[in-house]
Amino acid sequence: MTTLVRGGHRARYRVVLLGGGYVTLHAYAGLMRHAGRAVRAGDVQVVVISTDDAHSFHGFTGEVLAGLLPYDRTRTPLVDAMPHAHVVLGRATAIDADRRVVRYVLADDEAGRHVDPQHDSDSDSGSHSDANSDPHHERVLDYDALVVGTGGREPATAVPGLAEHGFTLRAPGDIAVLTERVREAAAHRGLRRHTVVVAGGGMAGVEMAAAVADLGGARVRVELVHSGDAILPELRDEQPRLARRAEQELRRLGVRVRLGVRLASVTEDHAYLSDGTSLPATTVIATIGQRPVHVPGLDAHRDPRGRLVTRPDLAVVDGVWAAGDAACVVHPTTGEPVPANALWAIKGGEHVGRNLARTLRGRPTRPFAYRGLGQAASFGVGRSISELYGIPFTGWVAWVLRLTFFLRFMPSRRKAAQVVTDFARHAAHGRNAPAPAGPAVAEPAVAEPAVADLAAARTA
Repeated sequence: MTTLVRGGHRARYRVVLLGGGYVTLHAYAGLMRHAGRAVRAGDVQVVVISTDDAHSFHGFTGEVLAGLLPYDRTRTPLVDAMPHAHVVLGRATAIDADRRVVRYVLADDEAGRHVDPQHDSDSDSGSHSDANSDPHHERVLDYDALVVGTGGREPATAVPGLAEHGFTLRAPGDIAVLTERVREAAAHRGLRRHTVVVAGGGMAGVEMAAAVADLGGARVRVELVHSGDAILPELRDEQPRLARRAEQELRRLGVRVRLGVRLASVTEDHAYLSDGTSLPATTVIATIGQRPVHVPGLDAHRDPRGRLVTRPDLAVVDGVWAAGDAACVVHPTTGEPVPANALWAIKGGEHVGRNLARTLRGRPTRPFAYRGLGQAASFGVGRSISELYGIPFTGWVAWVLRLTFFLRFMPSRRKAAQVVTDFARHAAHGRNAPAPAGPAVAEPAVAEPAVADLAAARTA
């Protein structure tokens, strides 16, 4: 087995976390809360393997796109969020649960071979590991416990031209570039209006359409395309009043909603719909669902959608845990898979962290018992809808509830405080508020440990 050696001390237990999203951050937090002393003492080693050096907090994506918050607020370097973990910038290529090893390639090695990890993540499960993993660059790391929190990606390759000409919400940097493009379009004084097409009428799509319309104003036309017969299907059945309020907000902002059609293809200057309609659009945003990021291995434990099927305690097999978008987690009361959203990933990660701590102490694990909280969407400052334990809220009350919830789960207390300051500045000055100090894009984190350290031998 291998280990990272610090000051001659050898860890007796290694936890490897795959991904830099909600599951990883909250599994780490849960482990530190219940077994932090062992981690700080070096008896337990935590290694994170992530293709991105920072965590993206998606809760305020709409506010960033609307120009209310700087992009930097949503990005927290992993080494800051998990100070007692060793962060490796790389991509997991295979899991061998029998030998308890994970294979990975470093980001620098992939960059040298001109491999795009984002493109790999969007491809169908199966052969991409063989095509893109050079055995001379592939590295092997053993583990005692592995947490698969690789999440999901929008299936950009499913729509011709989308990967080349469109934007997605989960690709690092896309929101920053998209915000600047919409801001430039809003400032344009020509006769032609800039058209933005948003594909997908769920919570994310509705929020993005509203944010673009809010920022772009009269100079930007927003078209929301949804394949169903009504937007917000996840909300409409149980909270029809909130769904109707969302439709009213979109009309207020001038968003045109096209129902019963899909985004069929995208070119540099057009979006083509499934009914034959051609929209002259230079900006297309996809919120068309997601596919789990596939790491080869454990294929016998996947559902038809490629998600890892978990036991009640969120273990997949002995020594391997999963939660979030990469996992099929069953709701403790309904028996149905839980929704693929940030809240369930956060709660799933927390539970995995607690069960890791219980395993370290030799105690039995506990089943996942979280039953849900609610959902929310924002259409501007003071204009929101939210549902909390089945109770609907609108307007300022809904907006404050949503803000409070998101601030609670931001991985950085400093950035959460900055968000409060940003909103206070906006309340005092409106869109003429002075720009906050600091970088527009998060500074790249310095990853550790060195590869040589990870290759050091560990005694049994």
